[in-house]
Amino acid sequence: NRVDRAALPLAVGDLLVIVAFIYAGTLQHGTVPFPLASAGDVVALLGVAAPFLVGWIVAAPLIGAYSAGAAESAKASVPLAVRSWIPAAVIGLLIRATPVVDGGVAITFAIVMLLVGSVSLGVWRYVAGQFL
Repeated sequence: NRVDRAALPLAVGDLLVIVAFIYAGTLQHGTVPFPLASAGDVVALLGVAAPFLVGWIVAAPLIGAYSAGAAESAKASVPLAVRSWIPAAVIGLLIRATPVVDGGVAITFAIVMLLVGSVSLGVWRYVAGQFL
């Protein structure tokens, strides 16, 4: 079974972490303001995050990020999150490489997304494993 109901808090946290580190990147590049002052700012942030959220929604369940093992301990949860993020980020990068999505894909951006996403999700999953 690839999805366990006990992993629902992890799913919510994962999505929030992905949006948060993408928001941090948009702040670094000045593309979305802090704080988010209008609905347009939120739409802009979600526009940047959408390809990676789609990638996560596709890859994470297939890899087992929400399997019973993920909900049981950080020891299982962290590697599952990192293994899920790699294909999720690749899917997001492929979507960004299409003419339908603004932003493009530079090699440095791809490396940052892979590394920062892996670390962010890994840290979140480790902390969650201590409390959930």
